[in-house]
Amino acid sequence: MTAVVTMKIPPVRLKDMHGGDVPPPPVRNVVEFTDGSGPARPVAYVERELPPGGIPAYLAARGSGARSFVLWGDENRGSRVATVVTESARDGVATYQVLGSYGEVIGTIVREKALSGRGLRTRWTVRQPGLPDAVGYKGRIFWWLVCWLLSPVAPFALVIAAFENGDFPRGPRRIIWRASGQVPLEFKAFGDKLRLRAPELDGRLGFALIALLRSFDGWLGNSWDDRKK
Repeated sequence: MTAVVTMKIPPVRLKDMHGGDVPPPPVRNVVEFTDGSGPARPVAYVERELPPGGIPAYLAARGSGARSFVLWGDENRGSRVATVVTESARDGVATYQVLGSYGEVIGTIVREKALSGRGLRTRWTVRQPGLPDAVGYKGRIFWWLVCWLLSPVAPFALVIAAFENGDFPRGPRRIIWRASGQVPLEFKAFGDKLRLRAPELDGRLGFALIALLRSFDGWLGNSWDDRKK
C-alpha cells in the first residue's frame, strides 16, 4: 500500500510575527500523512531551528545549502518528532542527518545540486540504516531539454504570470527514487505529494524529506524557510 505525505505552507500573517517577550505563535507549516485507509492527518509541524545569530545567520548559511528544521508533534511545540541538521554543505553538495526525538540517527539525506559533479540534474539520495540507498534525480532529461529550448521566452512568461496572478513557470520537479530495482519513493509535482512505497522506510525520514524538498522549491526567494521574520 502506498502512503502519501504532503506539506501545507500557509502564507505568513502579521499576527504570526513576534518579538521581544511575546510568546511565539503556533507552528503553521504542517506535514500530513495518509496510508489510504482514511483522510490525511497531521503528523508533524515544521519550523526552522535558528542558530546563534538568529535569522540573519540562518539565511547566510542557507545560501550554501544548509538547513535546520524541527518537526514538532503538535503546533505548540510540545514534543519533537524529528530534527533535521546539516552535517556538511559545500561545493553544491549538502548532507543532512535526520534525528529522532532522543537524538538517534534515523537516516541521512544528500542533495547534490545540478552540475556539481554528479550529473546534469539535481540528485537526491536517501539513506536508512539496513536499507539500500535510494537515489532520485529531479525531472527528466526530455523535459529539461524542453525548458532549455523555451528559455528565451521565459522572461515574457514571468511577466504574464505576474500580471495574471498565476503561478510562475518552474522547471521539471518530479523525482523518482530507485533502490535495488524498486521505487521506494516518488515526489509528484502535481499536488506536491511524496509517495512512500516501501513499508520498511521510517515515516519520519519521509516527513523530513518533504520539508527539505519544499525548502528548495521556492521561486525568486519565496521558499517557506527563507522568510526574514
